Amino acid sequence: MSRLRSAVVKGKKGRLETVETTIRTRKKSKAPVKEEPTTSSFPPSLYHTFSDAAEVVFLRSHLLRWYDKDKRELPWRTLALTESDINIRTYAVWVSEIMLQQTQVATVKDYYNRWMKEVNQMWAGLGYYSRGRRLHEGAQKVVLELKGQMPQTVDDLLKQLPGVGRYTASAIGSIALGQVTGAVDGNVIRVLCRLRAIGADSSSPAVTEALWRLANLLVDPERPGDFNQAMMELGARVCTPKGPLCSQCPVQSHCRSYHRVHVKQEQSAKKLLGKLDMPDIEDCMNSGTCSLCPSEPWDDQLGVQNFPRKPPKKAPRAERTLTCVVTRPGEAGGEEYLLVQRPNKGLLAGLWEFPSVLLQEDNEVKQKRALCEEVNRVLRSCFNEHLLQYVGEVVHIFSHIHQTYVVYSMRLKDRAVTQQTPTEKRQWLTRPGLQEAAVSTGLKKIVKLFDTADSLKDKNSKDGKRQKPEGLKHDRSQKTKKSRPTAADGGGRQLSLSSFFKTVKEESS
Repeated sequence: MSRLRSAVVKGKKGRLETVETTIRTRKKSKAPVKEEPTTSSFPPSLYHTFSDAAEVVFLRSHLLRWYDKDKRELPWRTLALTESDINIRTYAVWVSEIMLQQTQVATVKDYYNRWMKEVNQMWAGLGYYSRGRRLHEGAQKVVLELKGQMPQTVDDLLKQLPGVGRYTASAIGSIALGQVTGAVDGNVIRVLCRLRAIGADSSSPAVTEALWRLANLLVDPERPGDFNQAMMELGARVCTPKGPLCSQCPVQSHCRSYHRVHVKQEQSAKKLLGKLDMPDIEDCMNSGTCSLCPSEPWDDQLGVQNFPRKPPKKAPRAERTLTCVVTRPGEAGGEEYLLVQRPNKGLLAGLWEFPSVLLQEDNEVKQKRALCEEVNRVLRSCFNEHLLQYVGEVVHIFSHIHQTYVVYSMRLKDRAVTQQTPTEKRQWLTRPGLQEAAVSTGLKKIVKLFDTADSLKDKNSKDGKRQKPEGLKHDRSQKTKKSRPTAADGGGRQLSLSSFFKTVKEESS
């Protein structure tokens, strides 16, 4: 409490006096004043920041008290607190931050636990696959170039680790290394925009820099990692994009957006009662010229959801892809599946898939011919398109592509005709091997559809009836329901986390 009390006294004595004034009201000075270039006749507004040191201290205290009481128990948080080896601790936070990019905490937890336990090829199904590739590149760099020593500052993390940007470096630096720096992710953007009523496009350079300044101003110097995680936790659980729980917010009293909603409600109530003394709404005095103010009027229906403002999202482009599940008899029974590897760059880089071509023809005969040509190219063969059997359609939605897979199958009866030497870009896998391979969620959906069609054929052959399964009761233009991504178990075993660093230390000594 002594810290809070001294801050309050200091805040009262040293409170900034340059509040929302115009250049014309400045006191004249004997020395000539050098004019600085500005975009308007107004100085920067204090409305969108924290000018009271005491308020900053109170906000930190309120937020951290809530976090200590209500935070979720997450494996990377436990490691950051309990692991004494700074390299392992930094690596643990690094993995979590990369996994959490564009992915919800609930999805990441199981992947993270398996990854940290055995460091296997566990990424398949988590999405945004370039993250996994860059993480692997970074780990190789730590071992080969940095002799097993993780970078120890935010600047070094930015410079030395591929795939680590400003946010990730700041998060690792504050959580694992205790560096006093703010961290701004999507959740923090929303919290800060609402706290200080920042309504301009949240992706604009002016807003981005303002948010980082705010984050660095607010971060607790004694508990920077906990404070940054508390801000993220607040955005994920309380200050949500839709249906925010303002009544449960620990920093409600510091929120300009909430205050505005409260005053608006008071105004409406007094207007209904015919009262003339309306409460004033505090606002930015530079509204209309301020780069942080909203360009659109306040919407009473949205409340605090007026902030932040984002540019309208582009609709994902629609693509249709022909794909073929090619099988042959396995050496030990069962079937083997033909997979080809995608290019090392671009969508689903480096993952394995069934032979596929982008659909460019509406004519079914031409479609089958194009797909058969792709299979023949991969196998260096000359199979006829009459071997192709239509299976159905699968929809998979990426962040920027609405993908529809038009699925065919080709069952080869003679194993000898496909005995070419495997290459780096082509392989035959058994069903267990397919389950362990680095494949996408879209491919798993295709396999599920293929299995459904197979089981139906078996049933029909026994019953002597013809019927379609639920997933296939539509014409070819219809889409199957989107299924949730499932986790795939890892492939070849790699070093565990502890032995990973132990080996590096032994080799470098």
